[in-house]
Order: sequence, then structure tokens, then C-alpha cells
Amino acid sequence: MNIPFSLALHGGAGTITRQLMTSGQEQQYLQALREALEIGYAVLRQGGPALDAVELTVRSLEDCPLFNAGKGAVFTHEGHHEMDAAIMDGRNREAGAVTGVRTVQNPIRAARLVMEQTDHVLLAHPGADELARQHGLPTQPVEYFFTQHRYDQLQEALLEGRMRLDHSQAQPEPTPSPLEEPIAFEEDPKRKMGTVGAVARDQHGNLAAATSTGGMTNKRYSRIGDSPIIGAGTFADNRTCAISCTGHGEFFLRAVVAHDISCLMEYRGLSLAEACRIVVHEKLAPIGGEGGLVAVDAAGNIALPFNSEGMYRASLSSSDGVPYIGIYKD
Repeated sequence: MNIPFSLALHGGAGTITRQLMTSGQEQQYLQALREALEIGYAVLRQGGPALDAVELTVRSLEDCPLFNAGKGAVFTHEGHHEMDAAIMDGRNREAGAVTGVRTVQNPIRAARLVMEQTDHVLLAHPGADELARQHGLPTQPVEYFFTQHRYDQLQEALLEGRMRLDHSQAQPEPTPSPLEEPIAFEEDPKRKMGTVGAVARDQHGNLAAATSTGGMTNKRYSRIGDSPIIGAGTFADNRTCAISCTGHGEFFLRAVVAHDISCLMEYRGLSLAEACRIVVHEKLAPIGGEGGLVAVDAAGNIALPFNSEGMYRASLSSSDGVPYIGIYKD
């Protein structure tokens, strides 16, 4: 029996339009997405596990300074990096996650380490960094994660007294009074790179999901978004689907987006596409949640829904063998 295998990935969602993108920038993003897709799909094509495929896909995106994960992660208010990641195995719903890590080159590797080498699901800095060091994961000095445009982004946010979502407009901090007008602006396309993630179904019928992010520019107080939270930004269950989310994390947390999609499929018998549409457009959007996700179901079907202006995304399935790479709202 020829079992279809599929891979989908994202590199962030938000106000991403053709008007804000030069042809050169567009080609850089398309190439980075294409390379990550090829890396992960090669694992699946060779009969490898979905878990390896999503990890290697995300590692490729973490190593690319275009995206807000790993190298090129955004700066916190204090001027350092606090990175989050999660990975989940759909076979048994085992999961691992890290939050606030500062030195691990690939946070997604640390997340998998938590899953496979500890009895825990979520570890925070400094313990997560120490675990990674003890197990020999590559670490880097702070200079490795530095990129000039991320640093400039922090300086602008500090001057404005704002905390910025990487993929959208400025967010007020603290919340202004009803008489105050929050400053809204269109960011440079170089700043439209948020959370990265991948989902896969392998030739054995197993699902997996992985997500990684640098969070928000100018974030304070060890803020944590949805990416490392199982059921909110990351989820995988062989019976239903695998999900990796990107967007305004607070809303994805409140809506428990990833698990809600799985529940709609399991309890109401909805298709992947319909469950995703309901959650992203009918549940998330009305409460102000901007963003999207990538998903794959137990049959290898892929969904790439988002309610923002664009989402860096790519997918490929053995059912047709035609790669898809997109940025804007088609």
C-alpha cells in the first residue's frame, strides 16, 4: 500500500504585502522556504520519521537570519534573546518544549532533548540551557544571534515605549488609557519574520509538529507566547492532525488553537480544512487574533490557513509531488 507522506512549514504571518517587499527580498524568503522544504521532505522520501523531518525543517529555519527563531531572533527589553520551541510526536503524544533559552544554537533540538531525555514536557531558562550543555548540544555566544536589523528594531521599540509583535503593528505596553491612541505603523518587510514551524506525516502514517520562535521585540518579564505551549501553538496526534501556529501568541493561547482543531476533528468529525477554517477565521479572528498555521491530517491532507495579510509558507505531498511556496494572500 502506497501511503502518502506530506510536509508543511511556515516562517511567520502578518502584514506581508507585495507593496512592502522588493523583488530581491521576496526571492530570499522564497529560497529559504524552498531549502527548508527540501531538507524536511528528503527525510520523508527516504522513509524517515515525521519527527526527524519537522526537526530538521525547523533547524534550517532557525539557522536562517531572515526568520525570528535561532539566529536572527528578536531582542528583549534587556537587550538579549529569549527563544522558545516545542516538538510533539503524534504516535504517543509525547512532547518536549523549552522557553527563554539564550545560548542553544537550535532551540528545537533542546525541545526534543526534553522530550526524549527527561520526564518533563516544558523546561525554562536557565535549566533548559544547562540541560542542553550537559547533553552536548551546540551553543553559541550572544554575538551569534545578533543581526543589525533586529537590533535596530529594538532601538525603535525602546524609543516608542512599545512591545512589538514581529509580524504585525506595534503593540502598546503598558495598555494606554481609552483616551490615548496607540501608535500604529507598517514595519519594514525585514521585520515580518515571526515564529517558524513544520508539520509532517511520514510513510508509516505517523504525524509530528515542531515550532520555534524568538518571541516579541522588546518583550519583558520573561513573557512566553503560544509556541512552546502544547495544545496552543503546537500539537500532534496520529488520530487527527499535527499543527504548528504563528501569530499573536496571547490570542492563540486563549483560544487553545492547535488542540481545538484536533478536537473539532475528533469529536465533530470535521475535515482538517473545515476545522482549521472555523478556528482561524470564526474563533480566532473575532477576538483579535492575527496569524495562521500549518496543518496535516492522518491521511496526509495539508491546510495552510491564515487571517493576516500574508504568511511565509510551503508544502509538499507525495500525493501530487508538486511543491507549493507562498508569501502573500492569494
